[in-house]
Amino acid sequence: VQLQASGGGLVQAGGSLRLSCAASGSIFSINDMGWYRQAPGKQRELVATITSGGDTNYATSLKGRFTISRDNAKKTVYLQMNSLKPEDTGTYYCKADMKIRYYSIVNDYWGQGTLVTVSS
Repeated sequence: VQLQASGGGLVQAGGSLRLSCAASGSIFSINDMGWYRQAPGKQRELVATITSGGDTNYATSLKGRFTISRDNAKKTVYLQMNSLKPEDTGTYYCKADMKIRYYSIVNDYWGQGTLVTVSS
């Protein structure tokens, strides 16, 4: 089971990026999915989460600029980032709470991270 994140890159301030993260492997079910980020020298922080039913939760400071969504059939979570600022620079990690068997407990799985760099 793995999560593969993509879509990061270099963008100018004010620009947009769309991140994707696809789960693959033997998966019975996926509960919450989410995005976190870690800026250089700082702790990892929550960006946004989304339940399997589509309920979302955002870091307060990012509401209105970032939008999380998911495609359950594709086992993929997305993060649309608009009006990017230099302080949004960091490595973005996706996370999914998954069961690999019907009898398994729910475990957290993390993607490898995708780097977002916003230039001023």
